[in-house]
Amino acid sequence: MKLTILVGTMTSTADYVAQAIQMDCSDLVDEIAILQMDDLDINVFNTDKAEDALYLICTSTYGSGDVPDNARALYDSMDSQPQFLGHVRYGVIALGDRTYLQTYCFGGKKFDERLQDLGAKRIGEVWCHDASEGTMPESLGTDWCREWLQLALQAQPQSAT
Repeated sequence: MKLTILVGTMTSTADYVAQAIQMDCSDLVDEIAILQMDDLDINVFNTDKAEDALYLICTSTYGSGDVPDNARALYDSMDSQPQFLGHVRYGVIALGDRTYLQTYCFGGKKFDERLQDLGAKRIGEVWCHDASEGTMPESLGTDWCREWLQLALQAQPQSAT
């Protein structure tokens, strides 16, 4: 199985989390690829790319609960070019700061909502990291991802033989 981590970030924190996951979780899957969301659109989820794949949205929240600038094209394309994504299995790491309670982790939550609207199947719950707690998102995100990957592997559809 291949894990594709789609990174939305303004300050590189989500990228650091993705890199930590790539290093620390490589024993659980065949391949881990990190893609910055820059210039991506909904076609990143095409059936030929999603076969035997698992996606992890790893994104911060920016401004008033928005997705980061580099994630805007992908997020908007899921509305402007909607496609049924029933073949997509995914998880979400949402980075935020509970100090901004009204918009806490909305970047990740917005991706989750849009993916579900298009028929994608989320595995597990959205994991939200609170920057105001002073904990390291790389460490906690990797711990969460190990558990999430094990859940995803158990839920993996069996190939027809």
